[in-house]
Amino acid sequence: MITYGIMQGRLTPSQGRGIQFFPFENWRNEFYESAKLGLNEIEWIFDFDDYQNNPLWSDDGCSSVNQIIGETGVKVHSICFDYFMRRPFFKQECDSEYVLKENRLIMKKVISNMKKVGAELLEIPFVDGSSVKTEEEEIRAISFIKEAADYAGDKGIIIGLETDFPPGRFRSFLGEIKRSNVYANYDSGNSSGLGYDHEEEIMSLHQLIANVHIKDRKLHGTTVDLGTGNADFDKVFSSLRAVGYDKAIILQAARTEDGTETENISAQLLFVKKYVEEYGLICIK
Repeated sequence: MITYGIMQGRLTPSQGRGIQFFPFENWRNEFYESAKLGLNEIEWIFDFDDYQNNPLWSDDGCSSVNQIIGETGVKVHSICFDYFMRRPFFKQECDSEYVLKENRLIMKKVISNMKKVGAELLEIPFVDGSSVKTEEEEIRAISFIKEAADYAGDKGIIIGLETDFPPGRFRSFLGEIKRSNVYANYDSGNSSGLGYDHEEEIMSLHQLIANVHIKDRKLHGTTVDLGTGNADFDKVFSSLRAVGYDKAIILQAARTEDGTETENISAQLLFVKKYVEEYGLICIK
């Protein structure tokens, strides 16, 4: 059934850190705030900056996460591996034995620790700074993802890829990887910003969609308030209904002024629930 979640950090003032970051000072409180808002889960961020202090990196940290999950009922099902946004494993500048070895070790440790907090999906972004641009990069990316998928599969973890490939190309990219535990993460904002047709994308991916991010973007522009960009949410949700999507919907939408996070997320949740109800997606109570 459909569950509602939020990208970690969205309930914490940005204070100049940009739209997405790990909220070291406030991650615990975000669970309590999410519970009050009626959210079911938080998509955890594992970023490059100060990653050794991310709770997901240590046994004690994982224990703290489990304690908060137990107290709030807000779960961690997916991990957004933004680490690779800064250290893309397939780019020429990262193509050294040291960097590749480090990336492998960090990824494997995170995958191993995911099970300790009940997470089942590792999301790897291939967008913006980590976008696949050349045939050579694609070959490297496929090789690395195959290795990651094999390791993750032994741990009962699936991998969700988020790309900026056009409709159809994303599906064929997944086919080239040839791993049964590699799926797609669909992002309505990335789609609208690139001018892709939501229905064509979702129908081409069909049962391979493991996670959905909801945001809105202007064509070739940045993230904007839901309903003010080029995303066609009627198409998004009618298509999700058509393919029988019944997993998480993660709010990753635009921020507002610092200090208004709770009000902003509450409004975003109401916006999404309207479409879920209108198109008859079955959601958790």
